[in-house]
Amino acid sequence: MTAVSPLDPSPRAPASVRSPSGRASHKGQQTKLAIVEAALHLSTQIGLEGLSIGVLAEATHMSKSGVFAHFGSREELQISVVREYFNRFEQEIFYPALHAPRGLPRLKALFSNWMKRVAVEIESDCIFISGAVDFDDRPGPVRDALVTSVQTWLDALHRAVVLAKKCGDLLPEADERQVCFEIHGLILALHYEARFLKTPGSIARANQGFDNILARYGVPKDAPASTPSLHPTHVTKE
Repeated sequence: MTAVSPLDPSPRAPASVRSPSGRASHKGQQTKLAIVEAALHLSTQIGLEGLSIGVLAEATHMSKSGVFAHFGSREELQISVVREYFNRFEQEIFYPALHAPRGLPRLKALFSNWMKRVAVEIESDCIFISGAVDFDDRPGPVRDALVTSVQTWLDALHRAVVLAKKCGDLLPEADERQVCFEIHGLILALHYEARFLKTPGSIARANQGFDNILARYGVPKDAPASTPSLHPTHVTKE
């Protein structure tokens, strides 16, 4: 007898008797995932703007109509790549940092994870940065997808800074937005120095810059513990 999940009251047919259309749908989804994977790799080499149905078809040895059938347009293909890139960004940087204690340890984990990713991307491309250059003055769904992804990440960084301040690791008068701005600025400068100018020691300088930010806005280790604010800045996630 087929077991019925409490979350899905409809019993499912065994795999051996599932409809051909179901198997075809699964195969189609697997094919699309493989195409997105290839498109993501290609985008880190030629940029999001250089990605097209034709270029991807040639790279994957598929027909243009075969690639088009999965996305319907070049724009939707680019958006799919942005979403997948952001998903991996979260998996590599944001979610692992959540295992660190709230406060300065979590903020440091976020930056450390970010540094590890940048070290890899020096030899390829950061879609968020190159995409900002290509789509900064081109309104549309692709730009919207890029903005949403970057803003979501910056919001996560802001929450980490707010929590660090709330935990007493940052000075009460520290401007959370300014701290985020300076940390984000380090990453942008690092990409420019390391990838474009090929400046030796760029990653070490970025790490030193982060330490300088913490020294400027952090509470000295010998300072007396302060009482947490009764009205902390609102955060949606902790």
